[in-house]
Order: sequence, then structure tokens, then C-alpha cells
Amino acid sequence: MSRLWAEGLTLSYDQRVVAENLGVRIPDGEFTVIVGPNACGKSTLLKALARLLGPKAGQVHLDDRAIGGYTSKQVAHRLGLLPQSPLAPSGITVGDLVARGRYAHQSLLRQWSKQDEAIVVEAMEQTNVHELSQRYVSELSGGQRQRVWLAMALAQQTPILLLDEPTTFLDITHQVEVLDLCADLHEQGRTLVAVLHDLNLATRYATHLIAMRDGAIVAEGNPADIVTAEMVEQTFGLACRVIPDPETGTPLIVPVDRAARKARSRKGSPDENVRQAAKA
Repeated sequence: MSRLWAEGLTLSYDQRVVAENLGVRIPDGEFTVIVGPNACGKSTLLKALARLLGPKAGQVHLDDRAIGGYTSKQVAHRLGLLPQSPLAPSGITVGDLVARGRYAHQSLLRQWSKQDEAIVVEAMEQTNVHELSQRYVSELSGGQRQRVWLAMALAQQTPILLLDEPTTFLDITHQVEVLDLCADLHEQGRTLVAVLHDLNLATRYATHLIAMRDGAIVAEGNPADIVTAEMVEQTFGLACRVIPDPETGTPLIVPVDRAARKARSRKGSPDENVRQAAKA
């Protein structure tokens, strides 16, 4: 089952085409992570799925309708987005920013209610920012700000949540903290789609992985089934070994030794020793 899917997408910025004839289905109830080298189309695909970028061709579907057929408020009831490097309005507090996640639920007939207030408080508690509610967002650290933006997305209470590089600029502790929270949300039944740069974190947290290169999908599926040394080299151009993570048993990518990579580079073709190391 898939509430969110796309077919035949051509995605571009002005005249620069990023992807052609791209199709994808986001499995319901899974934590999908999109990975790939820089400029491969990861964030562009996410923007198309979120209706931030209109395709030149093809269609994105949400709940069996073309996503373009919904109003912005209708989309906001079904799909939440944490964009890359979001900017908060000047002088806004944490509580006020998180409350903006409820705006899609407001109308002339339905004003702010105690239920809205309770949802905002719950979202701040889930992300551990409730004690910061009176602080200005501009005063916070990068990790704190990212949790605040995630709280706003949670307050929107959508069944599908898209996150564009939610761990960018965070140290390893805050990266794990944010992804632990995402894993909790997935376990509670939400469908998550995230773009990540760290392949080892992606394989640890994702239940469904999409690997992209040059605007195309190279592989997709459960990380344990698709992440191999060959797939990593095909996608990232990196010779590596794939071993079980000692903590989780998920695939762990270990680049081959620098000397072996230098020898490979000098030859201009895969060195046999490197090839054997990648398969070991």
C-alpha cells in the first residue's frame, strides 16, 4: 500500500534537468530514507513529493488523487514537511513557532482551542523543547532549533512526514537524538521519508532505503537486503566493505584502506585486491 507515490517525473530547475521519467512509491507505515551522492536529486524528489516543486512531466499522487488537485490546507492535513535549513521569523518564541503547526486546522468556524493547545504541548514534550517554550528561536543551538522545527511538524499531526536533511550541521549526539525521535514516530505508526547524507545512520534507522544517483533510483528495499559493497560503489563510487553493525546488526559501510584506494586510482580501474576486499 502507498498513499504517496509518483510516476514519470521530470524534475528541473529552469533549464537544468535533474531527473527524467522518475517513479517511486513510498510504503505506508515505513521509515523511508533517501540516500545518494551530492546533487543526485534526493532533495529535489522530496520537494516534488511535498508539492514544493512542480514536475515538468509526470504526476505525484496523494491518497489516489493528483497532489495538485488539493488545496494547500488539504495537503497540510495529510502531509507534513521539515524543509532543509528552515528560517524562523524574527523575534518568534519556541511556543509560537510550534503553534504554527496548527494553522492548517484553523478556520472561521474552528478557532484556536484547548485541543490545539494540548497538541502543541505534547509535540514540545515529545521533542524535549517544552522548557524552551518562552525562549526566542534565534537564541537556540542548532540541535535545539532542529527539535523545535520537528515539534512544529508534529503539531501538524499528519500521517506522513517528510524531512529534508534533518541532521545537517548537527553533531553526532544531536544527529542520533533527532533520528531516535524519528524512529519513535515511526513506531507510533507514522510514515516517514527523510533525506540523509550519512549512509551508516541511514542503514541503521531506515526500514526502507532508496538509493539514487544522477536522478535515477539505483536500488530500493530493506537495507539488509540491498546494501552491498557493489551497490555502494555503484551509487557513491566508493570501494568499501559491508559488515554487520556490532550494535544493531544492520549494514555498516567501511571504506577500504586509503593506500588501496590510491592504488586503485593510479590504475584507473578496480584493483583486484580492492575488489576482493570489497567482497570480503
